[in-house]
Amino acid sequence: MTPFKILYAEDDETLAFLTKDNLEQHGYEVTHCCDGNLCLETFKKGGFDICIFDIMLPKMDGFELATEVRKRNADIPIIFLSAKTLKEDRIKGLRLGADDYLVKPFSIEELLLKIEIFLKRSQKNKALEKPLYSVGKYAFDPANFIVFNDDEKISLTQRESELLKLFLDNQNVVLKREAILKSLWGDDDYFMGRSLDVFISRLRKIVANEKGITIENLHGIGFRFKCE
Repeated sequence: MTPFKILYAEDDETLAFLTKDNLEQHGYEVTHCCDGNLCLETFKKGGFDICIFDIMLPKMDGFELATEVRKRNADIPIIFLSAKTLKEDRIKGLRLGADDYLVKPFSIEELLLKIEIFLKRSQKNKALEKPLYSVGKYAFDPANFIVFNDDEKISLTQRESELLKLFLDNQNVVLKREAILKSLWGDDDYFMGRSLDVFISRLRKIVANEKGITIENLHGIGFRFKCE
């Protein structure tokens, strides 16, 4: 199993060494940074599961660092470790989006427990996220009715989104026209059929330049979303 990756910012070399060593002995992969700027640049490279930040960091303090991290990732757990004991500092840290605030000196057992709790919560939330689909050069987000890539975002109607998801869940399978209509509308009358043709025409335009992707019309039967 791949170890969870921790991004750890602390300028006290002795404390950083002891904390990093303890965390690694418990199976975590720890990347340590001694100042805020370096930590932010390291975070931008991605791949971390949780952040642990001291507040009194050189070049960029922990509060500013957490603010920048939150701009880029709203979900990654952040734990502050600080010698600052004022209630105002704790409240400020939590308002910036931190998940917890431990006052130094802290016990490694408490830190390990916090890490375990927040990683479990984070992984559970990820499991609940609705997946994106791959459609050639595009990603498809069925929850938000969009097809997108780095250069383009195409908004779909709810029915178009439901139809595309139905096709992607049944790639290379012949779907009877009546089954599609009943799945989307609960009916298969003439007017719904005409609407289906319009939606399929729109989806065909989106995938028109995607190599290996076609929406086949099987006359008198239905459609097949082919992905080679």
